[in-house]
Amino acid sequence: MTTTRRLAAALLAVAALLAGCSTVTDGRPESGSADLTEPTVPTPRPSRTTPTSEPPLVPEPSTPTPAPPGDQLPIENGYAYIETKSGKTRCQIDADSVGCEAQFVDSPTVDGGQANGVRITADGTQTWVLGNLGDIPTVTIDYRTYRALGWTIDATEAGTRFTNDATGHGMFVAIERVDAF
Repeated sequence: MTTTRRLAAALLAVAALLAGCSTVTDGRPESGSADLTEPTVPTPRPSRTTPTSEPPLVPEPSTPTPAPPGDQLPIENGYAYIETKSGKTRCQIDADSVGCEAQFVDSPTVDGGQANGVRITADGTQTWVLGNLGDIPTVTIDYRTYRALGWTIDATEAGTRFTNDATGHGMFVAIERVDAF
């Protein structure tokens, strides 16, 4: 078959296909009734089910979530985990103690290294530590007062004050200083 014949055959095939296509619809329009509103068709909505056997998702520590409204901090496995609004201090709170981690300006040397943690017990015993709280699921607290596990947490721009509700002992934590009471 020559090129001219192939081209002619292709053009005939395209013309035959296009002949079957039309922009005209046979028939005549009818208006039906005077009511010209669109019909309503129900739209199915996906159902939401809450899993009953799966544990709740834990926020990534690298992206802390804001603390919930109100003054009660969430408790997970007997602990409340917080990060200050500045992002400079993270703390782990349980019924007996509070431990905070930060790059303190003037902390003592512990085991040959600059202490980056401080712990206070409900009876007022303060201990400097060298370590890391690890991958804890913190919530970011704002500058206000919170409660968790028998402790009152008063967060301000100057620092965060932890007071044991039963004993009155606690500590004030800031990057520049830590004061036990």
